[in-house]
Amino acid sequence: MRAIVYDRAGGPEVLRLVDKEPREPGPGEVRVRIAVSGVNPTDWKSRSGTDPEAPQTPDQDGSGTVDAVGEDVDLEPGDRVWVFEAAYRNPDGTAEELAVVPADRVVPLPDGASFDLGAALGVPALTAHIALRAGDPVPLPLAPGELSGRTVLVAGGAGAVGHAAIELAGWAGATVITTVSSPAKAALARAAGAHHVVDYRAEDAAAAIRRIAPDGVDLVVEVNPNANAELDAEVLAPDGTIAVYATDTPEPLAFAVRPFMAKNLRWRFLLVYTAPAAEKAAAVDGVRAAVAAGALRVGEEAGLPLTRFPLERTGDAHAAVEQGAVGKVLIDV
Repeated sequence: MRAIVYDRAGGPEVLRLVDKEPREPGPGEVRVRIAVSGVNPTDWKSRSGTDPEAPQTPDQDGSGTVDAVGEDVDLEPGDRVWVFEAAYRNPDGTAEELAVVPADRVVPLPDGASFDLGAALGVPALTAHIALRAGDPVPLPLAPGELSGRTVLVAGGAGAVGHAAIELAGWAGATVITTVSSPAKAALARAAGAHHVVDYRAEDAAAAIRRIAPDGVDLVVEVNPNANAELDAEVLAPDGTIAVYATDTPEPLAFAVRPFMAKNLRWRFLLVYTAPAAEKAAAVDGVRAAVAAGALRVGEEAGLPLTRFPLERTGDAHAAVEQGAVGKVLIDV
C-alpha cells in the first residue's frame, strides 16, 4: 500500500512516499481504508519537533471505511467511519491507504455525512467541544438546548477549531460572538452561524462585545491568550471561563491578576490528546450527535473552505497548514 512516512524530525522534506506492508489489526484495533486525511497544526509540529522511534506515518484525523477488525471490536468491514488521534503514540497516521488504529479512536460516520466532513472532525471538533464545556462541573455531551441562555465568545472564528466551536455552540443554543481579523474571515464566521462578528482590526473589540453582551460573556474559546488576556478580562461576566487551546508565541503568558480576581474568573488550558478520558468520551458523543443532526458542515458555503492535495503532496499540505491556510487542508488518499 502507499504510505507517507518520516524517520527523523524536520521540515516537509522529511516526508517520503513509500510502499509498505499493511499491519494486521490486533485485539481492540481497527484497520481503516483511509479516503481523506485531515491536516492539523499538531501534525507538522510533531513532525518537525521530535525524532520518531520508528518510521512514522503522520496525520491524526481522517475518514474512510473499516477494512478489518481485531478481537473485541464493535465495528464491521465496510462501516463508514471517522478517525481521530490516529498517530498519537501509534505508528499509523492517516496519510496512508490502510491505517491500524485503536478502536476507541474510530467513530461511525452517518451515510449522509461526507468523507470530507469526517476528515475535518477529530482534533478541531473535539477540542471545540471540550472548550465549550470547560466551565461545567461534569463533562456531558453537548445537545440542543444545553447552552441555552449562555453567551460564548469564540476568538478566531475563521479557524478550524473556531469554526467547530461556532457550529457546536449555536447548535447547543448559545448566543455566539466571534472575533476575526478581516472582512473575508468575517464572512466565513457568519456562514458558520455566528450571531455576531467583530473585526478587531476595524473597531474596538472590547467596546463592540460589551455592546452586544452588556452583562458579559460566559465563556471564551481562546486561540491567542497572550494577545487577548486583557480583552477577555474586560468582557467576561463574573465566574466566567477562558478555555485556551492554542498560542501563537513561545513567550510566557503575562497579565494583570486583579481584574481576573475581581470577577472570580477561571483559566482552563487544554490539549485534546491528554484531556481527561471522561471529557474526551463526552466530546466524541457530542460531536457524533452533532454530525447526525447535520449541525457540523464543511466547505466555503459553510464557512470552512477546503484546500486539497493528493497523497504524494503531503509535504505541501503540511506546509500549507504551517503557513496559515484558511479553512481545512485535506489529503485525498
